[in-house]
Amino acid sequence: MRFTKVLARHWFAYAMVLPVVAVLALLVVLPLVQGLFFGFTDINDTNIANPVLDRDAGYEFVGLANFLHVLSGDPAYGSFWTTLARTVVWTATCVFCHYAIGLGLAMLLNRQLRFRGLYRVLLILPWAVPVFISAFAWRYLFNSEYGLINWALESLGLPPQVWLGQSDLALVSVIVVNVWLGVPFMMVALLGGLQSIPSDLHEAAEIDGATPWQRFVHVTLPGLRPVSSSVVLLGVIWTFNMFPVIYLITENNPHTRILVTYAFERFFSGATRDYALASTYGVLILSLLLVFAAIYRRAMRRHGEVL
Repeated sequence: MRFTKVLARHWFAYAMVLPVVAVLALLVVLPLVQGLFFGFTDINDTNIANPVLDRDAGYEFVGLANFLHVLSGDPAYGSFWTTLARTVVWTATCVFCHYAIGLGLAMLLNRQLRFRGLYRVLLILPWAVPVFISAFAWRYLFNSEYGLINWALESLGLPPQVWLGQSDLALVSVIVVNVWLGVPFMMVALLGGLQSIPSDLHEAAEIDGATPWQRFVHVTLPGLRPVSSSVVLLGVIWTFNMFPVIYLITENNPHTRILVTYAFERFFSGATRDYALASTYGVLILSLLLVFAAIYRRAMRRHGEVL
């Protein structure tokens, strides 16, 4: 009876929300459940149902076998722990650089500068350019034969490098590109946070004799904590799953392989497309991010922040 009364009173709101819920269920929940189910099977492109070939589904339920194989670290299943370590290095380095450089630029733009509006437009430009265009441009810059970066090194008397080859320089290269792409978002978010800090706090600290560094540590950073906690969490999630930059620049290079790119490789390439293994990696990626988000939120609550 209570549900009927609520429905009768708010039927218009439910009618407006229902299409969105239906679309989300179709585009998010259903693929998520299907991927979770595939992780417990041995499905691949040889036993999946194919109406064109008049072939019925022949995959079987294998329980936790896929997860045990992956977590064992077997190279045949992607060397999970090595790939996870590379993913953590990639994510931590990118997010740290995003935040540090973004904060520095935001503090500069928060001052009264000549042509400040022009600087803001130029700094936001990398964020406005489509990712695939930026990736191809940087791929040209890093080219070992005719790239502008090696040309600059040779002009300075330094030896050219094979930036996108089979070495750790490839990982450094994609980190540089991702930092260049991600700094504008962090800068804009932190600039908004800086402008929300009352100027009276800085003035009072300056009157009390605080140095610029002390004002930064004891006034600016605490004032940015609500914004910082949110953008860092978003940055970790986005960077952990950042597929386009790595794949468009280095493709299947094992030195830049992270969890999400390996899942893509097993799902869309190879002699046999292993949908079960790709789904297993997808479930593990989701689980890792959920655990991180839960721990991060708990840590923020201890500091008085609620996400």
